[in-house]
Amino acid sequence: MSKTVSDDTPLVGADSPFFRIIQRGLDGLVDGEDYYDLLADDVVFEFVITVPGYPRRVEGKQAVVELYRDYGDYVALHSADKLRVHRDPATSVVVLEYEVHGTSVPTGRPYDNRFVSVVTVEDGKVTHWRDYLDPIAVFDAQGWPQRSRG
Repeated sequence: MSKTVSDDTPLVGADSPFFRIIQRGLDGLVDGEDYYDLLADDVVFEFVITVPGYPRRVEGKQAVVELYRDYGDYVALHSADKLRVHRDPATSVVVLEYEVHGTSVPTGRPYDNRFVSVVTVEDGKVTHWRDYLDPIAVFDAQGWPQRSRG
């Protein structure tokens, strides 16, 4: 299941910058045609540092699909880079540090964010994903908070 943005680049499909950088970071541990293929059916996502209105915890692959279904209405990603990978084979945990770059669809402002994703992989699938992001980057791109006019 991949979603496309206005330039017809899939949001999480094989051609998306996000998928490519995640796939590179998890190389040799998981396989899949798009981002959702990497996830176990009972995957758990936790968003430790996030923005208001975003869930703190999401359980199950279908719930993750639903969470990201309209992502392309808010952000058009153009690239991802600065990947740093830290693996602990004893615990099947991979820490990914990376950046994504794009444009806020509603505002046209640049979107440049940094992430740390702590990913647990079992039997070739992601079973747990704990995410940390820079909320100020989201606020700046989306124009939050709205300044009062007076």
